[in-house]
Amino acid sequence: MDRQTLDPWGTSLIKDYSRLQAEFGIEPVSPLLKRFKNPSHHLSRGIDFGHRDLGRILDAVDNNNRFAVMSGIKPTGEFHLGTKMTADDMVYFQSLSKKATVFYAIADVEAYCDNGLSFAETSKMAVKNVADILALGLDPDRAVVYLQSEEMRVMKLATIFSRGVTNNMLKAIYGERQVGLYWSALIQAGDILMPQLPDFGGPKPVLVPVGADQDPHIRLTRDLAAKYSGEFGFFAPSAIYHRLMLSLSGDTKMSKRTIESSFTLDDPPAAAAKKVLSAFTGGRATVEEQRRLGGRADICPVYDLYRFHFAEDDEHTERVYNECVKGIRMCGECKQEAAGLVKGFLARQQKKRDGLLGEARELIAKSRKAPSRR
Repeated sequence: MDRQTLDPWGTSLIKDYSRLQAEFGIEPVSPLLKRFKNPSHHLSRGIDFGHRDLGRILDAVDNNNRFAVMSGIKPTGEFHLGTKMTADDMVYFQSLSKKATVFYAIADVEAYCDNGLSFAETSKMAVKNVADILALGLDPDRAVVYLQSEEMRVMKLATIFSRGVTNNMLKAIYGERQVGLYWSALIQAGDILMPQLPDFGGPKPVLVPVGADQDPHIRLTRDLAAKYSGEFGFFAPSAIYHRLMLSLSGDTKMSKRTIESSFTLDDPPAAAAKKVLSAFTGGRATVEEQRRLGGRADICPVYDLYRFHFAEDDEHTERVYNECVKGIRMCGECKQEAAGLVKGFLARQQKKRDGLLGEARELIAKSRKAPSRR
């Protein structure tokens, strides 16, 4: 059996999460669920499925110790539902403790290397991206938001790390890539480890919420943290991994690269609802066959909309699933309900986000004025 590959810059889906965990040493989240007093819907619905050293973060919560939550966004476009999953996890883990600080990187170097976007273009997009995560609940008083290209502490770490890796090491992790993507990976390692620098209070646990396809970045950074622990005192970063959501076509992950089969948080609500109504489903060929055999919710992008984002609660998710697989729920009515939920959410999110654009600009400007930035 061929070894699975994880491509942080691709659009492929992961077919077997159990095999992924076994091959890459990712621990299951389920044994730790009892330690969460109020688990997020990502946790209770099995969307956050795996982790590395998550117990270290829960220990910090239980003992009221400092920790950081670190992730970011590549500012190549508006938030889509895959981006929202990471943002939701960041907001949730920040909410667990007043001692939690979020570090949110605007990955403009990666956007330049991978997508060819200029820094002027990504700087404009960053404002909306930050306003979106604020609208999702990020507490700006406990957040550090910055552009990679302007954060010299990250660049210095990446430069230091470049002496500790070889081309063969990077090729083994990422495959054959252009040098720019290898460099952006080292910069992401700098992002992940920057919260442990003296400017931010020194070594501490850091949790990185990401999609499972981003694990190569986590493994590289954990190796670098160990290599430079004597110099910096780094803790190996922790990670929590969420499942990848199906695109509306059902054949790739939800991504900015597949605009025709996804929607963003900036899409007109009616247009996004129309895309949902046109989505692929796990339904059968005929109504009679659906009633007799039941639908296939596990391969259905419309069910993913409920499970990952828009179901009101866990009972709602379970009801949609059970009605589908028992042949009670037909795809047309299921799409209509999902389209309504999407339309309502987008209208609320966009109104809230638009009111936070000024605060987003201020948050980015604040990082530019930091005295120890250079």
